[in-house]
Amino acid sequence: MRGILIALTLAAAQIAPAAQAAQAAQTATPAAQAAPPADVIRASAHPVPLVNANRPLSVTYTYKGERRTLDDFLTRTKTNGFLVLRGQKIVHERYTDANRTTRFQSWSMAKSFTSAAIGIALKEGHIRSLDDPVTRYLPGLRGSGYDNVSIRNLLRMSSGVDWDEGKDVPKMQAAAAKGLPLTPMVVRRRPDWTPGTRFEYNSMNSYVLARVVTEATGTPYHRYVEKKIWRPAGMAGAAWISADGDGHSLGYCCFHATDRDYARFGLLYLRQGKANGKQVVPASWVKASTSPSGVNPRYGLHWWLGGGEDSKDFMAAGFGGQYIYVSPEHDVVIVKSTTSTGPHDQEEVLAAFRAVAAAVSATH
Repeated sequence: MRGILIALTLAAAQIAPAAQAAQAAQTATPAAQAAPPADVIRASAHPVPLVNANRPLSVTYTYKGERRTLDDFLTRTKTNGFLVLRGQKIVHERYTDANRTTRFQSWSMAKSFTSAAIGIALKEGHIRSLDDPVTRYLPGLRGSGYDNVSIRNLLRMSSGVDWDEGKDVPKMQAAAAKGLPLTPMVVRRRPDWTPGTRFEYNSMNSYVLARVVTEATGTPYHRYVEKKIWRPAGMAGAAWISADGDGHSLGYCCFHATDRDYARFGLLYLRQGKANGKQVVPASWVKASTSPSGVNPRYGLHWWLGGGEDSKDFMAAGFGGQYIYVSPEHDVVIVKSTTSTGPHDQEEVLAAFRAVAAAVSATH
């Protein structure tokens, strides 16, 4: 879970530019954002309806032998938005210093959107195979650490590229926030170990994958996400995606959207890639990307997995405690958003979410 917990190793001075950008995203219009640059993705003309059946939710769970409450958990983790769907019913929704129109910064939840874009591009034939080297689509990376590394190994965080998530992500984010291009940082990366032999969380892998989407499809990443995911999946609101100084969407982070639309993305995966009666993400891709990758039993293709033989739950997760959790067993989606940049305990999050999903399932 090292990648999820990078907050533990980030110095406050290093994350300041990114944190400021996240705070600005709560209230600013896309045009008003100074850093990093951002592209607007437009809402669907046919939003997936969510029925408001909001009610109080009193849940307890056990973690490390201690009985804990949901209310205490949300307070301790400085949660600003919390939403629970059972099917298409909003059974619980609450906000602190925010509301249902607040656009929360996704941080690394964006990686799961990038995975979906890759899966669609593969289905459409823009990408020939996951075993293609990324340099087939990005020849400018030949001679770098990404030379001859497969798309599959980037998706499962096994690129073998020299990288330290705790130290290198703040540099990358600060450069993007200043409006600088990230390509020089990618080209400078060197090979460090044999791809496909182990797991190492690496946000630059996701940036490269977003670039693959652009080059393979001939459509800018943000526009491809809008055309193939955001609008077909029935998102009710516009959102925006941050980019670097060359106009390339970051892909590893920095969607800005409401909790209800993040919940619709979780619902899309809960429904095996379908929305409004149409297949948006291939069902085979949903299954593949939410199954163990082969190098980490708790990680698929840019999705975190609950783990355990009988557990089929999975989640998109981001810095500071952002989550889209999906429980196929209970037909539940949970979204948790925060403007905090503090650390969070992934295992406690999973315990709390599983308790909420079970409780909601039992009473609906």
